[in-house]
Amino acid sequence: MVEQSLFNTKMLHPASSSHSSYSPTLLHSSWPTTPCPCVSHTWVPHLSRLVPTLTPFSTFSEDHVIIQAEFFMEPDLTGEFMFDFDGDEIFHVDMQKKETVWRLEEFGKFASFEAQGALANIAVDKANLETMMKRSNYTPNTNVPPEMTVFPNKAVELGEPNILICFIDKFSPPVLNVTWLQNGKPVTTGVSETVFLPRQDHLFRKFYYLPFLPSNEDVYDCKVEHWGLEEPLIKHWEFEAQTPLPETTENVVCGLGLVVGLVGIIVGTVLIIKGVRKGHAAERRGPL
Repeated sequence: MVEQSLFNTKMLHPASSSHSSYSPTLLHSSWPTTPCPCVSHTWVPHLSRLVPTLTPFSTFSEDHVIIQAEFFMEPDLTGEFMFDFDGDEIFHVDMQKKETVWRLEEFGKFASFEAQGALANIAVDKANLETMMKRSNYTPNTNVPPEMTVFPNKAVELGEPNILICFIDKFSPPVLNVTWLQNGKPVTTGVSETVFLPRQDHLFRKFYYLPFLPSNEDVYDCKVEHWGLEEPLIKHWEFEAQTPLPETTENVVCGLGLVVGLVGIIVGTVLIIKGVRKGHAAERRGPL
């Protein structure tokens, strides 16, 4: 089965602008309705199509970057449309429900976006995909395998609820199969994930989350499958208590503490005796 996809990104850079705040409502009329192909790539074994574009935009201060990313894939007939602000998702459009999904609910209180605008872009991507595949003569390119790491959301304490994060980075195309394993068995309860997040080098990154209760008995793995990998990539995590000091080290530390304590007592005693002697000498001399 041949799988094809088209991917566009719009990097919205500020030029010189006095505006420092983000106002998504200003962007509605700025999104193009047709992709602007600049560079193309294809992949095997599932053949796909990538057309990234970068478009300047002068609405924000030079300290911030917004990226619009979208892609469409066949024969899955799936796509994605999202906005990224300084590396964090602002919102994406749920293609099935045809509605805007804000990364944080609070974002929707200060901005708005009509999902139909994203659906129109995806429709254009779908129409252009086959033409662009033919023009490239279906030339294959190398898949970019992901890098990954697993870490807890906060400092781990036994019995305290926490979240394991599986961060998958620097891969392309945006296709992953990720499985959480607890003691070697798949876990699905409570699992969540982000959409595919764009990088400025036209690769992708994505986060997967697993709520868990730390214990000494449980071990966890994040297993990732991607077209660029010959075999699944697995990262292991388990609770590691702080290593106690060896007995010899404890003895040395206690010995040093005892010595320092004795020295302090001796020095203090000497100073007290000297102080008392000076006081007695002053009394014998009497007033001047």
